[in-house]
Amino acid sequence: MPKDLHEWVSFEDPTEQRSWQFDVTFLASNYSCIFGNGCKGVLSEDTTEWNQGCCSYGAHLIDEDDKANLLKHAKRLTAEQWQHKPSSSKAPLTEANDDGIDVTVLVDDACIFLNRPGFEGGAGCALHIGAMQAGERFLDWKPEVCWQVPLRREDYTDVNGWVTTTVREWKRRDWGDGGAEFHWWCTESKDAFIGKKAVWESMEDEITEMSSPFAYEKLTDYMVERRKSKAVPLPHPAVRKKKK
Repeated sequence: MPKDLHEWVSFEDPTEQRSWQFDVTFLASNYSCIFGNGCKGVLSEDTTEWNQGCCSYGAHLIDEDDKANLLKHAKRLTAEQWQHKPSSSKAPLTEANDDGIDVTVLVDDACIFLNRPGFEGGAGCALHIGAMQAGERFLDWKPEVCWQVPLRREDYTDVNGWVTTTVREWKRRDWGDGGAEFHWWCTESKDAFIGKKAVWESMEDEITEMSSPFAYEKLTDYMVERRKSKAVPLPHPAVRKKKK
């Protein structure tokens, strides 16, 4: 069996010229983000005790709307929620990297929005904390990449204008050359497959935002029928038993 064998489901969308393709193996798994609970980070060595997760690098913003949304919600954060809140409202929170892409500013080699262990307001993403305390979705506060990972969406348009949209797990290669240098990546480690629900259930909001209500409904129908039929899912490669 190939090491990274996955099962997929695909269906056409009657409302547009698009086919949806979902990574069933990952979505049926019990992956769960373990930020602050054993995550070893994305640096070149084990940095579990730093509690940085994948926040060691500035969040890459996908466009001006993503940037504007970030800045709008940053204004709502208080110093009690945000450890590195600048003293001046004019202090830059983003900057262009060497490739000309806007990223969040770093403070002490990690994202400016990352509260460090021991901070009274709570360790972790200040935006996430602010959203939870406001009773709002963290998806609406954070940069898109921050709430999407470990899911990834890719669109391919053929010569006739038909779009194939794939929603799958985020792999090392998606980080570019730097991904190969990670000491650890969560979707490759059995340590992160400890959730009580399947990913398609636990990440309903994220999947719906990345696809559409129609696509999520059809995906759910398929996954529920699959469960009822007692079909044995292909285990995720991170937890798949290796044949001797």
